[in-house]
Amino acid sequence: MTRRFAALAVLFGASFLTPAAAQDLRIGWQQIVEPSRVAQATGAYEAETGAEVSWSLFGAGADVIAALASGSVDVAYIGSSPITVAASRELPIEVIYVVGNIASAEALAARDVAEPKDLAGKTIATPFASTAHYSLLTALGHWGLKPSDLRLVNLRPQEIAAAWERGDIQGAYVWDPVLSQIKGSGGKVLADSADVAGWGGPTFDGWVVRKEYAAAHPEIVAGFVRATGAATDAYLADPEAWSAESEQVKAIAELTGASPEEIPALLKGYEFVGLKDQAGEAFLGGGTAKAVADTAAFLVEQGSFPSALADYAPYVNAAYARQAAQADQN
Repeated sequence: MTRRFAALAVLFGASFLTPAAAQDLRIGWQQIVEPSRVAQATGAYEAETGAEVSWSLFGAGADVIAALASGSVDVAYIGSSPITVAASRELPIEVIYVVGNIASAEALAARDVAEPKDLAGKTIATPFASTAHYSLLTALGHWGLKPSDLRLVNLRPQEIAAAWERGDIQGAYVWDPVLSQIKGSGGKVLADSADVAGWGGPTFDGWVVRKEYAAAHPEIVAGFVRATGAATDAYLADPEAWSAESEQVKAIAELTGASPEEIPALLKGYEFVGLKDQAGEAFLGGGTAKAVADTAAFLVEQGSFPSALADYAPYVNAAYARQAAQADQN
């Protein structure tokens, strides 16, 4: 453990003591700038779950779906569009924590494009089956454009960064930190995910678990939710304390590759959800399943897959958030 992460552990009270017979917990993550990166850095997940944790980095939601389907990860960070795709394929997973609604953290940025109609004929990249892809399709529909009016290419974020620098693409709908790189080198933002939400296409990020793993290890899953909630609540309690000089932000920078100076603004690109609100009607108590159902209906309309399920509630589970919140109050 680095000296920085050890200092954070003292700040957040992580103990790093795990039982001799700890179970394995395999977590799939993405380099998204959000508070649970601090829990990852400090070892809070090990402390709260008592599990031997291993981390696997993924570049986009489609890769996460494949890993969940193969059983190579137990818990994973994923956006609402790939969650919808996975649930519609009846992959046995469930959402256990809504990280937050995506606002300015994802956006469409392009060069030599004065207004949306100028996108016609341009090469625009996005990771297919991601929240960014869903938002891009929603934005195009809002502007009266069809996907066929553009040349859409499927690239992961780091591939987008390289293609942008080479001049192979004229724009991308992607998330930070690659989005900041594009904006900083001539990319003009035409719309972000807060705009798209206002046009009827809200998106969110969340943590999901394989149902088989959750049934076998419910206490580990509840501990995972507690650790995630504690990190999120720490940010929500005092966002201004997460400055570029703070240990929290330095830890996020080390894990994500984003610069400490830009991270405070990137964090404000999400509307994070604290632990006490997770099980409420707006999120795991009903709103999340409805959002997934609405996303499915849109994707069916777009021809992304043949049909939606009648009910997405079985793919959302508020029980672990309730348990974690109750333990937090005791």
